[in-house]
Formats: sequence, C-alpha cells, structure tokens
Amino acid sequence: MAKVPTVHRIALLFNGNKIFDREIISGIGEYISSTRASWDLYLEEDFRCRPQGIERWAGHGIIADFDDPVTTAALKDVQLPVVAIGGSYADPAQYPANRPYVATDNVKMVKLAYDHLIEAGLQHFALFSLPESDCNRWAQERERIFTGLTEADGITGHIYRGVGTSAQSWDTAVEQQIAWIRSLPKPVGIIAVTDARARQLLQACLFAGIAVPEQVALIGIDNDPLARVLTRIPLSSVIQGSVEMGRTAAHLLHQMLHGARFPDTRILVPPVGINVLASSRHEVRNHPHVMQALHFIRQYACQGIKTDQVADYVGISRSSLEWYFRRELGRSVHDEILRFKLDAAKRLLEQAGSHASEIAISCGFTSVQYMHAVFKRELGCTPREYQEQFAAGLEQAAIPAPASAPAAARSKKKPAGTSLLEPTK
Repeated sequence: MAKVPTVHRIALLFNGNKIFDREIISGIGEYISSTRASWDLYLEEDFRCRPQGIERWAGHGIIADFDDPVTTAALKDVQLPVVAIGGSYADPAQYPANRPYVATDNVKMVKLAYDHLIEAGLQHFALFSLPESDCNRWAQERERIFTGLTEADGITGHIYRGVGTSAQSWDTAVEQQIAWIRSLPKPVGIIAVTDARARQLLQACLFAGIAVPEQVALIGIDNDPLARVLTRIPLSSVIQGSVEMGRTAAHLLHQMLHGARFPDTRILVPPVGINVLASSRHEVRNHPHVMQALHFIRQYACQGIKTDQVADYVGISRSSLEWYFRRELGRSVHDEILRFKLDAAKRLLEQAGSHASEIAISCGFTSVQYMHAVFKRELGCTPREYQEQFAAGLEQAAIPAPASAPAAARSKKKPAGTSLLEPTK
C-alpha cells in the first residue's frame, strides 16, 4: 500500500482583495496541484483584519506578504518555517532577517514600462505614486528606480504622490490630479505604480478632456482585469510574475517542511511582459482635430457612434474631418471606429464564457451577422474561430515546464495566440 503523505497545515497570509496577492495564491495552488504536497490551507480574505494570535498558530508553515508591516510584526518571533513575499529593494535593510524572500523585480518592472513609453516616441515622463508610508515602501522604491532611469537619460522625471483613496477625499483628489496632469509638458508618458492608481488618473483625464494616449500615454502595473473593465479606454499594464512567485514560495516552503533551510535567500522574479492596450499606444499626431476625434472614438465607439457624431464633437464638417484622418492616419473615421470596436470584441472573445450575441451588442455592432462579416474581412476568421484559436493558444502555453527547469525560466512563459503581450526586455 502506498504511503499516505503527511498533511501539513499551512497559513497563507495575504489580502485576497488585491490582484497581486490573488495571483500569488494561485501560484501556490498550482504548485500543490502539480506535486505530492498535501497541505491544509488556512486563508482569510484579508489577514490584516485579524493578525492577533498568529504567533501561537499550531500549524507547520507560513507564506506571507512581508511588504505589509502588520504581517511582518506579527510574524517577528514565529519559529515555524516562514517564506516571505514582497517587492525587491536596493537597501538590504528592507528585507526581513533570516527568512527566505521571494520578490517581484521592481527594477525590471519599472524599466519595462519606461522603455515601452520611450519606444512610443515620448520625451517627457512622469510617475503617479502613493503617499509615503510603511505600507507603501514598494511604491517609494519604484519612485527611486524611475528617478534613476530618467536621470541616467538626462531627463527630468516628474513624480506625484497625491492623496490616499477615500470617499471623503475623492473629489479633491481628482481635482489635484487634473491640475498635476495639466502642469506636465505634453505629450507625456506616465507610469502608475499600480493599476488602481492608473485607473484614477485615466478617469481624471477623461473628466478633464485630456486626450489619452495622444497627450497622456498611461501604463499601470498589475494587469488587473477589474481596472480594465472600469475604464472606457483599455489600460496598458505590466504583468508581474506573481503566479511564478507563488509557485517558487511554495516550493521553498515544501523543502523547508522536510528539513531544508534558506536563511537570507532572496529570489527575484521578473515581470512576464506588458499587456499593451489603447492607453499607451501613443502615435505622433500633428493636428488637434485628429487628437480630439480619437479621444471621442476611444470613449464611445462601442456605443454605436457614427462619423457625423465625431465631426460634431470636434466642431468641423464631416468632409474636413475625413480629410484630416486620411492625411494623418491613412484611413477613414468609420474605419477607426470599426477598428476600435473590433479590438473590444477580440478582448471579450478571449474571456471564457463570452457569447457572440452579447459581444456584438456591447461592442456596438448592429448585429451578430455584421460582426461576423467584419471578423471574416479583417481577420480571416469568424468570431467563434478566433475564440477557439485563442483558447488553443492558452492551452498550449499552460503546458507545465519540466520539474528541473529553474523558476526564473518558467516565469518567462506568456500566453500564445495574442498580440497584446510584449516580451520582457
């Protein structure tokens, strides 16, 4: 009879409300599913709400977010095997002593976003950060990296921290964000330290009529699906290697449960790439009428707008607007509207459970048949075929790396079948 593996009680101390933490938990789950590890998991939505007593927890091991000072303090004297997770830092004092530490590589993430904006042809750059606090050490580290990159290029990098998010300060915060954006030289590329901050800034731009990405090209960090669906203009974002971080942390703890020790071991996991969407696709536009029209199209294309409505918004005749579009873009206003609707439909088809009839309505197509004809003409396939091809690409990309492959190598995998991912530089 095969020996039944020992069941270990493991605590996962994370904030399940954050995409970064959820993906780490997913990586831990993937490791458990692919090995003989038998773990009984203790997990709350947000451990920080109830940290008292964790030092007396009668378990076997812990994986925890050590960027959170509450967690760090609660686990200071815990003698169980503990694997720490958090951001990378230039200052060694920022790391916990005598703990193995799996980090997201802040240097590579900020540089990836910065290089992306440079490649878009931008010459002015800014960073939207968070107020300084012990909870935001990683944000201040990203500021330091951004400043180093801009100074090395002889560029003045503009940093704005703003205020923390709350219902009471929301209106004031938006006004301050708009004032900051208007004070920046244009066009400008802005990196936000999280997708949540990027979404706030994108909303401020739309509210103030500041064209994205013509005047402000914006990129966040986290690749949070929630941030994308809450904005009219799809948000570009750096994809952290957080799932790989979870797998790596689980592997370390699994070894520690069997006697291995990794004091002061630090493993940096690079980002996967960038999900490049409309918010950072900056192209040089010489005429303000084209910039205004594109700003309007990106917000309302999926509501079924027509060329006449775009011309009315810009305040010129339809024929004049068409002439400007042909000269600047080499295509008509209608073609630009259709292109944006097609991109929106492709993104929805890439989501599991999406139905063509619902997508046609939400993307502003007059009928499923018309959307079908557009896909055949522009992509050479039907919507269903596009969906099947994308799903097949994900299945191929999901084939696990051999067990002997190093964690850093596995973290470079990215979904196939999509043009939205740029490779890590």
